[in-house]
Amino acid sequence: MLKVKQVKSKIACKPDQVKTLAALGLRKIGQVKEHDDNAVIRGMIYKVRHLVEVVE
Repeated sequence: MLKVKQVKSKIACKPDQVKTLAALGLRKIGQVKEHDDNAVIRGMIYKVRHLVEVVE
């Protein structure tokens, strides 16, 4: 399991990055969600790596 925490705002981000955050279930700064550790989730995290923090 991976814990993904949003640490920066999505305001100045590209629309695809905003949608990726929404798909990860992140709406607010400081919010944490747990996801299974698979290639799809890793790719989504990589796309918004400057906005999130990961705890394995």
